[in-house]
Amino acid sequence: MPLCSANSLFGRCRMQAPARGAHAKTKAKAAPGPGHAEPAPPLPSQTLAKPGVQADMQLQPLSLARDYRGSGKLEGKIAIITGGDSGIGRAVAILFAREGAQVAIAYLNEDEDAKETCRLVEAEGGACLSISGDVQDTAFCEGLVAKVLAKFGAIHVLVNNAAFQEHAERIEDLTEQRLEETFKTNVVGYFHMVKAVLPHLGEGDCIINTGSVTGLRGSKNLLDYSATKGAIHAFTKALASNLAERNIRVNAVAPGPVWTPLNPADKKSGDVAEFGANTDMQATCPAGGNLAGLCFPGVSSLLQLHHGRGASHHRKGSGRLIFAMHTKTRGREYSCGG
Repeated sequence: MPLCSANSLFGRCRMQAPARGAHAKTKAKAAPGPGHAEPAPPLPSQTLAKPGVQADMQLQPLSLARDYRGSGKLEGKIAIITGGDSGIGRAVAILFAREGAQVAIAYLNEDEDAKETCRLVEAEGGACLSISGDVQDTAFCEGLVAKVLAKFGAIHVLVNNAAFQEHAERIEDLTEQRLEETFKTNVVGYFHMVKAVLPHLGEGDCIINTGSVTGLRGSKNLLDYSATKGAIHAFTKALASNLAERNIRVNAVAPGPVWTPLNPADKKSGDVAEFGANTDMQATCPAGGNLAGLCFPGVSSLLQLHHGRGASHHRKGSGRLIFAMHTKTRGREYSCGG
C-alpha cells in the first residue's frame, strides 16, 4: 500500500530543486527518498542532555526537504511555531518560509538551534522572530503573541509543536513532578497558546497541532507522553467543532517515529542506535526520508504546510487527523489520509 501521493496531497511536490532560498543556488546532496540512499539502523549511539540540542547531533535531522518546490501558498501569512528551534518545528518553519510566510518560533532555551533555524528561514527569503520561554507559563504565551503582533502586525497560523518526553519502564517510575511536566508542556501549553492567539485569528486562519502515533496505539515506555498525545487528538477534534462557526480550521498531524533531538536526549545509547528499527516501512516518505520506517522532520512539515494553506482549500471546521508516514505494525496499517 503506497503512502499518500505527493501530487494529490501537496499539489506541487516535485522532484526538483526549490526556486526560493540560498540553497537553490548550489547543487546539494539529495535527501533520502525515491532513488536516494537512506541511512538505516544502527544509528549513532550518541546521547544528549535534555532538552537536546540539534547542533550537537552526530546524525543531523533532515529539515530542508530539498526536493519540495515552493509556490507561494502562504504568501502574506504570519505563523507562530512552538518548539520551532529544531526537529519538526524547524522543518515546518523552513517550509512555511519557502511558501512565503513570515515566521515566529518559540523555544525553551536552545539558543544555538533557534539561531540556526532563523538563518535557514531567512535563506528562504522569510523573516524570523525567535523568542525563548516556556509554554507552561500563561504570561509567556501572551507575551509571545504580543511580540509577534508588534513585529509582524498579524497572526494567521498557529502550530502547536512544543513537547516533552521521557521514557519510563514502569508506571511506578512516573513521579508527580514528571507527570506535571509532561502534561503541562504537551497539553496545557497547547491550551495556553490557543487562548493567547485566538483573539487575533480571523476567518480562514488555522491552528495545527502536532500529535503522534503514540496517541493512537500507545507506547509502553511512554505512558504519560502517549496519554498527552491522545489528549491532543481529542482536543483537536473538539476545538475544530468549537471554532467551526468562526471559520477557523483546526487539524492535527500525527507523526510516526521522527529523528529529532528528543530521541538521543531521552534514550540509552543502545536504544538510540535501534530507534525506528521495529517499524516496517512499506513506502518511502514523500520528502525528507526514512530510516526503516523512521521519518525525518521534513515529512511531517509537508503535512503541516498542507494544513496551513488558505481556507479555500479546506472544509469548514475540519478537525482531521493526518498521519506523517505509513507504517505497518502487528498487522495494523496507519497511513496518510483525511
